[in-house]
Amino acid sequence: MNTTHAGSCLCGQITFTVEGDFQSFFLCHCNYCKKDTGSAHGANLFSTTAKLNWLSGEDMVKTFNLAGTRHVKSFCMECGSALPNVQLRGKLLVVPAGSLNTEVTKLPDAHVFCASQRNWEEGLEKIKRFEKFPS
Repeated sequence: MNTTHAGSCLCGQITFTVEGDFQSFFLCHCNYCKKDTGSAHGANLFSTTAKLNWLSGEDMVKTFNLAGTRHVKSFCMECGSALPNVQLRGKLLVVPAGSLNTEVTKLPDAHVFCASQRNWEEGLEKIKRFEKFPS
């Protein structure tokens, strides 16, 4: 089944679609992804067959390649939202899961780079949950 996903940045100036399926979905705890997201991990979908189509704002996309590494991050120059990028000379599409506006039915395949995981990530499933910000 070939799927189409829609996505955008936070400010809405950049919109895109991804046509095709994702082969893998990783939650990455490496230090680079933690810095990129300001969070516990990156959540990225990977595809060697899906096609990225920029619908608006492609000129607002900035791509940063961390020198001496394979780490790449694309983001909106206005709001800073993480955005998809194409790597390995056009052979790999990497899509930050949070950039998609459509539901992703694929569950994460694995946590990766767990040696860099923060101690406060243990037992997160046990802490309180709220539908919105608690009052």
